[in-house]
Amino acid sequence: MKRKFEAIGLILGWFAIIGQFVLLIINRQAGISETIIRFFSFFTILTNILAALYFTMSYRNSKKNPFHLFISNGALTALTTFILIVGLVYQVSLRHIWNPTGLQFVVDELLHTVIPIYLLIYWFRYSNKDDLETKSVLYWLLYPMIYVTFIFSRGYISGYYPYPFLNIPEIGIQSALFNIGIILGVSILIMILLIVTGNFRKNLIKK
Repeated sequence: MKRKFEAIGLILGWFAIIGQFVLLIINRQAGISETIIRFFSFFTILTNILAALYFTMSYRNSKKNPFHLFISNGALTALTTFILIVGLVYQVSLRHIWNPTGLQFVVDELLHTVIPIYLLIYWFRYSNKDDLETKSVLYWLLYPMIYVTFIFSRGYISGYYPYPFLNIPEIGIQSALFNIGIILGVSILIMILLIVTGNFRKNLIKK
């Protein structure tokens, strides 16, 4: 059952990512190179890629590959946290600013709603003590920190910011940093909640 769950997860993940890439290329408003860079500038895309890689590597059950990091201790809980952040930020801050239709609607819902919920269900069913190591989970906070550093650096050079709540020229550096602080704080709270909930559930099962 676990392998079937992972197979469905990797199919949904790669379909949504590839679908979004194709749609972005078709509807591009910049050159190909710039469009590709912009594609990989979205936290949503990067996090869904990580989730798809997790399902892929876990399905293959292979530890001898360069992507083993994505199924290492704490990875599942960290990725579940970040994909939930993707979903929450979209529902609260971004859903109301556009109205996708057709294939874009399908891809959009997969990336921001279906896959976050699916990964949370998978985490609840299959996470183990290795996935709940606090130090290993918190180590993954480097990921959003590196992401924000990249977005601000590239935004300063190119003038392109993938999200309105990070657009320094529009909202100012203080507002952008405040938004980042809120998102990072919520991420830590979700991480802690998952770790506590996971350990409680494991102890309950043992009894």
